[in-house]
Formats: sequence, structure tokens, C-alpha cells
Amino acid sequence: MGKGIMVIGAAILDVLARPVSMQVFEKGSHPVEELRLEVGGDAANEALVLAGLGKNVWLQTVLGNDMAGRMVLESLRESGIKISDNCVREDIRTGINTVLVQEGGERSFLTDPGGSLRKLGPEHLTFPFEKAIDILSLASIFVSPGFGAAEMEKLFCRAKEQGILVCADMTKPKNGEQEKDIAGALRWVDYFFPNREEACMLTREADEEKAAVRLLNAGVKHVVIKCGGDGCLVSAGEDAAHRELFRVPAVPGVRCVDTTGAGDSFTAGFLAALSEGKNLRQCAEFACVCGAKAVECAGAARWVKM
Repeated sequence: MGKGIMVIGAAILDVLARPVSMQVFEKGSHPVEELRLEVGGDAANEALVLAGLGKNVWLQTVLGNDMAGRMVLESLRESGIKISDNCVREDIRTGINTVLVQEGGERSFLTDPGGSLRKLGPEHLTFPFEKAIDILSLASIFVSPGFGAAEMEKLFCRAKEQGILVCADMTKPKNGEQEKDIAGALRWVDYFFPNREEACMLTREADEEKAAVRLLNAGVKHVVIKCGGDGCLVSAGEDAAHRELFRVPAVPGVRCVDTTGAGDSFTAGFLAALSEGKNLRQCAEFACVCGAKAVECAGAARWVKM
């Protein structure tokens, strides 16, 4: 199995429907090809892909003591993910998202703002991390209000004190945050995985190459920017005069069915390769393969079971 990987972030229940058109709002009944329940949430998606790739995976999240929470917990454990009973809380209801997937794979979400999706905070985590953990992944910066800049910095510092490699993905900044606002946390990040839009929003730069430079200047050791159908951009190096920058193309000939969780699969693929000692380019290439496989079927992590 290689190195142990700890993923921190959201685990929810997705109700997925595809394909869905605008006609769904014009008729009393709208038939679809697929309508099913899936475990979702950024951290759960990462953990499920990593487990499906044969990795030794822990997940720290928060769930409610309800039907949805029990379904999520059982499914995660059946996949071989190590998750404590302590994640279940009486004062929280498990988040449920409705995922409406259009023809062509683009999707829209109906979310529950009062559910567990954004409830995770430092008080829900267990320290110290297990000795088997070598890599930590915070699945999405800006998803959980309880993990602001100060809380993330403390989390990453605690991981570093245990000799753990720190990785982080992100979603769009919710309150106009810039990289300078979370620089205290970013300086501890070894691998950072924003997509192109997120990186540009965070740095206020017009393109991903300039965004990567800003993120490296903020202290990130390796920046891996997901660029969808254009593959990814990778940049690394603390010394501006000797920085590495290259692009890895997307896998050709991919038929896009559903983009849900593609970025999570990309990140999980990178972490899986990293845990096996692969070099930076090899990690990025495998990440692109995993992202491509994810969009070829419906559901965030279903591809890894097929």
C-alpha cells in the first residue's frame, strides 16, 4: 500500500441525476438515464479514489447521526477507508447535494447550507495523527469556515512537527480572499492543487503561469494547477532563478460524461503517485489520467470501482 495518507474535509451524500436539461423546470415529471445516490464531498472523493487505487487511507470529517450519515459512513468503511466513530455528531445533520448533470458533462448543484458540508472545524479533528501517516491532504481550502488562515496554519504546523508532507486543494474564495491572506498557511504547503480559475481568483492574476509564480512567492513548494481539457501546469522551486515550470497535456480522446469530482480524482491520482516515490512529472501525468477517467463516467469516484 505504500505510505499512509490522511485526507481532511467534507463527506456528504450526493443525489445524482443525468442528463438534465432546462425542461426539468417546465414539466411535472422529467425522465433521466441515471438517478442514484453516491458518497460525495471533496475529502470523501479523494479518499475513495485513493482507497480504490490500493492506498492506505484515513479520513477525518464530520457527519450527522442520521440516515444519510450512516449511509456515508458505511460506504466509506466498505471501501477500506479508516474513519473514526468520533466523526458522528448529534448537533449536525449530514449534508445532501443534488447534482444535476447536463448533456456534455457540466453540472450544477443544489446544496444544503445548513448541512455538514461546511461544518468541519479543528474541534472535530483528532491529534496527533497516526504514526503511519506520511501525507496529509486538506481537501479544499475555503470550503469550511472553521478552517480560516490561523486554523490552517496550526493544522499544517502540527503535521510538519510529525514529519508529514502537507498538501492542499481549494475551491473558489468565498469572501474575496487573496494568497496574502492565507500566506501563513501556504508557507507550510508542499503541494497545492488549485484549478486555473481558482488560482487566478486567489492571486488576482490573468493567467495560470503568473498565478503559479505568486503562489511560489507565498511559500508553496510545488504548485500544480488543474487546467481541465488543457491538462495541468506544474511549477516548483523556492529560488526564482532556478524554478521548474512545465505543462502536462490532458489525455486525448476523452468522452466527457460528468465533470463531478474530476479535480478530486486528479488530486488523488497525484497523491497516489507521490506516495509511490514518483517524480513530479510522473505524478502530474498520472493525475491527468485519473482526472480523465473520472469524467468518462457519472459520479465523482465511481470510475475507480469499474
